[in-house]
Amino acid sequence: MPDREWAPPEPYDLRRSLLVLRRGPYDPAFREERDGTLWRGTRTPLGPATLRLRPGARIAARAWGPGADWVLDRLPALLGGEDDPGEFVPRHRLIAEARRRHRGVRLIRTGLVLESLIPSVLEQRVTTEDAYGSWRRLLRWFGEPAPGPGADRDLWVMPDPRTLARVPSWDWHRANVDGSRSATLMRVVRVARRMEEAAAMELPAALARLRAIPGIGPWTAAEALQRSNGSPDAITVGDLHLPGTVGYALAGERDADDARMLELLADYPGQRHRAARYVLLSGVAPARRAPRQRHARIARL
Repeated sequence: MPDREWAPPEPYDLRRSLLVLRRGPYDPAFREERDGTLWRGTRTPLGPATLRLRPGARIAARAWGPGADWVLDRLPALLGGEDDPGEFVPRHRLIAEARRRHRGVRLIRTGLVLESLIPSVLEQRVTTEDAYGSWRRLLRWFGEPAPGPGADRDLWVMPDPRTLARVPSWDWHRANVDGSRSATLMRVVRVARRMEEAAAMELPAALARLRAIPGIGPWTAAEALQRSNGSPDAITVGDLHLPGTVGYALAGERDADDARMLELLADYPGQRHRAARYVLLSGVAPARRAPRQRHARIARL
């Protein structure tokens, strides 16, 4: 059970920086304790690992499992140590205020593409609640308990690509995943190594690598690379709510589309994802007018 400590920059917000990795409040691969300790179950190139992170002036990390050394070697990147928010210059008062209030939030870099790409595919065209439910089922049905004390905390590690490739169609159906998304996932896991190579690429090349897979569009690719690569410019396009939120927050326009959102974020070249994240952290959003998206009940069909 190797250990490592990392002295974060001041200020630093461990929870908000890492929370982008949690797929819903009941994510089997993510646990949070009352004292702020975070637990992750993750699959590295060397195998599964459990990672425990304790906040403080120095982040105390301990890992278990075959992938323990791998995750600890890359600990600073995972926690946002390679991120440089000092390059960001706010051009809007709302973003400047959000940045001031959340100066401790960093863009993390896991170095693991499939870990973010698979749940992003599950989130295509369905409610987040439905996608989170499918993610939980996949981990509990086909994943494995996280090594060491992770298992005692009901922490799970996502299935490896070979296991996912053998999931039969009826189990995708039971997991509430339709044929389109399951077919995309099958294409992804068949070229898992090629997908993971994108973690070391610059953003344009990484986007192109992921989008070469039929079923992976700009939304899915950006959502994955924001986490695996820590890309500050990996802006999400094609989202149901983000354009309206950005448009409302920055220009009072609740009906903004992707083109208008990108126009408003043009003041942040190379930093559009970071700017949009500050908008979300501000909490400013238009009141909901349309009815909520209906839940997909694939398993009942």
